[in-house]
Amino acid sequence: MNRFPLRKQPVVAAKGMVVANHPLASAAGAEVLLAGGNAVDAAVATLFALSVVEPMMVSPLGGGVMHLRLPDGTHRILDGLSTAPAASRADQFEPLSDGAASARDTKGRLNEVGAQAIATPAAFFAWSELHRQHGRLPFADLVEPAIRLAQKGFVTSAYLSDCATDRAADLAKDKHLAALFLPDGAPIKAGARLVQPQLAESLQTMAREGEAALRTGALGRDIVRSIRADGGMLDSSDLSTYRPLWRKPIRSSYRGVTILGPPPPAASGVHIAQMLNLLEPHDLRRMGFGSTDASHLLAEVMKIAFADRAVALIDPDFGSAPTAELISKAYAAKRQKEISLTHAGKPKAGLALAEGANTTHLTIADADGMVVAATQTINSLFGACVSAGETGLLANNYMFNFDPHPGRPLSIQPGKRCFTSMAPMMALRGKRLLFALGLPGGLRIFPSALQAIVNLVDHRMSLQEAVEAPRLWTEGGVLELEPGFAAEVSAKLQARGHSVLPVNRVAGGMNGIAFDAKGRMTGAACWRADGVPVGISGGYAAAGVRFSA
Repeated sequence: MNRFPLRKQPVVAAKGMVVANHPLASAAGAEVLLAGGNAVDAAVATLFALSVVEPMMVSPLGGGVMHLRLPDGTHRILDGLSTAPAASRADQFEPLSDGAASARDTKGRLNEVGAQAIATPAAFFAWSELHRQHGRLPFADLVEPAIRLAQKGFVTSAYLSDCATDRAADLAKDKHLAALFLPDGAPIKAGARLVQPQLAESLQTMAREGEAALRTGALGRDIVRSIRADGGMLDSSDLSTYRPLWRKPIRSSYRGVTILGPPPPAASGVHIAQMLNLLEPHDLRRMGFGSTDASHLLAEVMKIAFADRAVALIDPDFGSAPTAELISKAYAAKRQKEISLTHAGKPKAGLALAEGANTTHLTIADADGMVVAATQTINSLFGACVSAGETGLLANNYMFNFDPHPGRPLSIQPGKRCFTSMAPMMALRGKRLLFALGLPGGLRIFPSALQAIVNLVDHRMSLQEAVEAPRLWTEGGVLELEPGFAAEVSAKLQARGHSVLPVNRVAGGMNGIAFDAKGRMTGAACWRADGVPVGISGGYAAAGVRFSA
């Protein structure tokens, strides 16, 4: 296929880089770097800012996964995923179907909208843990940019306005959210100023009290009281006992490059490694980006990964996943025999899965070599469409990620962590970091991250090209193709047995940072979100320089 036009441009810098899916959030992170903070400080500030300017995607009451690289080259994964409340039950919801496409549907949509859909909030605790272990500036300083944005307001983007339109019927059920996002009964318009005074007050409490605000403070009690009054399961004990967990990344090799990603209950590290192992014997560069052969092969390895996916999603506290086998070259060689280069295959399907696609991502690096790639969410657009009382805080609907059918691997169990496709990925050549990247998009996240890695390693694209390139996706049914694939490629894929479905977008706005051998950083964000890179170079005046006679 012909090379695609780029819709955005990258930024190159030497002293720091912040890339987030909203310009004001990127500005908050850059402000903290310029004030002397490190990448962790900037990440926490950016996440709080995103909770104000991307309220449909992220909240302190949500969850996520963070990938941290320390200046000494150590990699750590912080699992801040939500858990099922202690009072939850395997039969809490009434399933409406056992079919693969609708296995998560329940009577009254109670696992999707409303108080019963709310799992234990985790994001705020994870952001606090990240700062406590590796931050530099006072925690309250990091919340300040978000407080300003909530108090003074910001100009609503078309993206936020469109999201409010998409979820208007559910937002209307909550008077606080309706007042914010459906003023005068209609979705907030692009260009309108959104002011969130209740959220500003809650953020001030968090800045002042830290984790105690939710664990033992009045704010946490208010959140629990409002959720339980509406029929939710959350209890104060869930807030006081929840702990984010540090995990070791999954490591794999691909054409001499080390790939690092999150372990279970995140599926990304395992299945990106698995798919790269399946791709490695094939000359993708010779096939060419977007060609029929390359696209067919990508689709076939995605099918195998999704067929295996259910066994890799287990919360390690509730079972063990065959991680070592799934990421081994020997297992890839065994599954390789199932791939036809001329016909679409039908690997045995795994457990029916569903996952909210409405997420956000940031990638941040400082001058000392600390890098953070963090993917965060409240699961669906605006989460459960519940504002926790008068707090202005949007609640997650992570209970939707559990299987509502009792007796299955992903059924609801108190304290169980929900699964995720989040893929904050990094890659090394030897000990040198090559790139860090990630994106939102539910089940489409890790296959999209895989394609970006292939674009960078095999097709030798620039980072901007890699994140903007047309994507495809399948889990074994239809093969989704974004605009940019040639019509003849689509026709040839159908001739090979693929059921091709043209779509406007596969997954969400990817962003990342590439690092060259001279220490320069290139930040890039794609057209699928409001992403903006902000780079920092320059510095203070040379020693002894001043105006004098």
